[in-house]
Amino acid sequence: MKPKLEEGDFYKTPEGYIVFTEQYLLRRGYCCKSGCRHCPYGYDKKTDRFIK
Repeated sequence: MKPKLEEGDFYKTPEGYIVFTEQYLLRRGYCCKSGCRHCPYGYDKKTDRFIK
């Protein structure tokens, strides 16, 4: 089950994209392997590896 979004869990870029913060991604509890900008799990989409 996904956690409910709280203040500080995401922001919108000037282009209108929603970007999840590290705070939210940690609370979610797993890496989705989408190459998230603030991935706390160290996933690198280009190499398909975890680097942390």
